[in-house]
Amino acid sequence: MSINATRVVQRYLLQGCLIVCAFALAATSAFAADSKIDAADTAWMITATGIVLMMTIPGLALFYAGMVRKKNILATMAQCLAATALVSVLWVVFGYSLAFTGDGAWIGSTDRLFLSGMEMNGVSPLAKTIPEALFMLYQMTFAIITVALVAGSVADRMRFSAFMLFAALWLLFVYVPIAHWVWGGGFLATMGVLDFAGGTVVHINAGVAGLVAALVIGARHGHGTENHAPHDLSLAVIGTGLLWVGWFGFNGGSALGANSRAVYAITATHLAACTGALTWMALEWMTRGKPSVLGIISGAVAGLGTITPASGFVLPWHGLVIGLLAGGICFYACTTLKRRCGYDDTLDVFGVHGVGGITGTLLAGVFATAAVSMAPDTPGISGLIEGNPQQLLTQLYGVVVTMAWSGIATFALLKIVDLFAPLRVAREHEIVGLDVSLHGEALQ
Repeated sequence: MSINATRVVQRYLLQGCLIVCAFALAATSAFAADSKIDAADTAWMITATGIVLMMTIPGLALFYAGMVRKKNILATMAQCLAATALVSVLWVVFGYSLAFTGDGAWIGSTDRLFLSGMEMNGVSPLAKTIPEALFMLYQMTFAIITVALVAGSVADRMRFSAFMLFAALWLLFVYVPIAHWVWGGGFLATMGVLDFAGGTVVHINAGVAGLVAALVIGARHGHGTENHAPHDLSLAVIGTGLLWVGWFGFNGGSALGANSRAVYAITATHLAACTGALTWMALEWMTRGKPSVLGIISGAVAGLGTITPASGFVLPWHGLVIGLLAGGICFYACTTLKRRCGYDDTLDVFGVHGVGGITGTLLAGVFATAAVSMAPDTPGISGLIEGNPQQLLTQLYGVVVTMAWSGIATFALLKIVDLFAPLRVAREHEIVGLDVSLHGEALQ
């Protein structure tokens, strides 16, 4: 072959390669344009899902275990472990579908039972830039920790079998409907109730359910006369640290993307935890003469729970104010209010999460700032300070509805469960300890 012929062939090969590359680039660009899944959003949400799961195991397990007596540590951890496993399975079977698919005012659809119809590259209309399977998993972690939180109110005295049956029924009849009402397009969402990450769905819901369970089951043996001091607060401190970090995924992840709103939510969350801890510590110092470790971690968790519903609607510095109010209000609820009412909420689920959730949900209606929630296709939401007092009334309505449904349904479910599995352990088992009597194990 002559040199000229060779050059002609080379030229045509080069042109052919360029044409192929052009088509490949065009196809890639077209695919990228059609693809709904964003890599950065997906990476962040995978991380957020992992650290929210960490909030229950080991975070909440250690937090709760450190505050009970030694003879009940393993039983308390077992409830968190079992709730994680049970709720995960039931979430796939029916929870996700009923909470987050369909457009019903009261409950979702059956389109995703057992995750049927879910595609690998499909997305949910509620989270358009991440795989639907990831959105399902992220919401699963919220359901898990909400069920586990309720157990703290009845620690030291509830039968494990009764707890398992109650957890399954409570997920179906209490958590799933409220999640749909607020986050799944139900009637509270339509009304405009603001709950960025779980003031109503998680904290009020769990707090009210815990209080009802504590009242139905009754106080611990020796409550008010015997020493029920925590066995090992160092475990609770470690648990608090895990919860604190996990809350960045809890609130920041609720932006459902790697964006500035997530950063604002995380910043407000951290500041609220800090001022909540400092406020509780200061109040305890003034009233009791010494700041306790239990008080500091309780204040931090109160700040975290209270900022949750408002975190994605407020400016970062609002977290300072909300945490300050959370520390004071929840301190009062866990001391004066609890003592006057005489109920035995073992680990103060109502005082911290219930009261904190109520406070934060109402404050979202006060501090909501339009610039924070504004998006290209939606206007921002303003609260009382920006001249929209109606939002505060809407928030109050959401609080009342959540409390009413959670309280009434929880009471009914506990009575039903008691027919099949007695709610409370025998007195001698409670005295010996649940680790040995329910699980046949004990810490050495």
